[in-house]
Amino acid sequence: MSFAGHRARKRFGQHWLSDGAVLDRIVAAAAIEPGDHLLEVGPGRGALTERLLASPAASLLAIELDRDLVAGLRQRFGADPRFQLLEGDVLAVPLGPPAGAPPQKVVANIPYNITGPLLERLVGRLERPLERPYHSLVLLVQQEVGERIRARPGSSAYSALSVRMQLLAHCQSVCPVPPRCFAPPPKVNSEVIRLDPLPADQRPAPELARSTELLLKRCFAARRKMLRSSLAGLLPQEELISLVAAAGVELSQRPQELAPERWLALAAGLNQSRAANPETGAMAGPLA
Repeated sequence: MSFAGHRARKRFGQHWLSDGAVLDRIVAAAAIEPGDHLLEVGPGRGALTERLLASPAASLLAIELDRDLVAGLRQRFGADPRFQLLEGDVLAVPLGPPAGAPPQKVVANIPYNITGPLLERLVGRLERPLERPYHSLVLLVQQEVGERIRARPGSSAYSALSVRMQLLAHCQSVCPVPPRCFAPPPKVNSEVIRLDPLPADQRPAPELARSTELLLKRCFAARRKMLRSSLAGLLPQEELISLVAAAGVELSQRPQELAPERWLALAAGLNQSRAANPETGAMAGPLA
């Protein structure tokens, strides 16, 4: 089958990346070595797939939802024994091949309408990260999302997503991707980012992660308010003042001003306080 008669479908969020220089940057950022097993999400017509199969990768598993594209991809790449293709929704199908080694690295042109749940599937949640994280992920995302993921405290883009992702992975920008690099052009700017998930011993312990997540939800729900207001009622006032000071935080600060490690320190202090003073109530109650 030829791809010539296939038109990009809005419901699948299809925009074909056609800029060769950007495609080369994506492959370079993936730092593919002999023996690497790759996962490509949404291969489309195969522009990136072709480059990935030209690398020294040991295998490439591609997942594509559009059945018409699946037929063309099989015709184009099916003769390569390293290539495996799964047809289906990346949010639902197994992210491993029916046979062979599981992928270690991810390369994905993410459909922007499923960015949130797909990031959760590929990286995990703060309180429930992947047991065996990928070595690295090179993702083409909407620029606004990329900025939020790697934003630093004090930036207008800094959010709960920034904290969560930075506690799970090292995050860096690879390159901006303007609309003219796609066919058809999207209405937004894009960006290639690289995520390097942290090993288990560098991620927050489960109890600490759960408390941090609850704090993030509580405080960023009112991001314009000072922590004095957001944290009110969690502990007696004097105890709260002492705890916040020990965490290196001020009650006059707002959520977007706190670095990820400060959120961990706050959560750790609250956990310790609750353990020492169970009569104040379980954390999940006041924080939820």
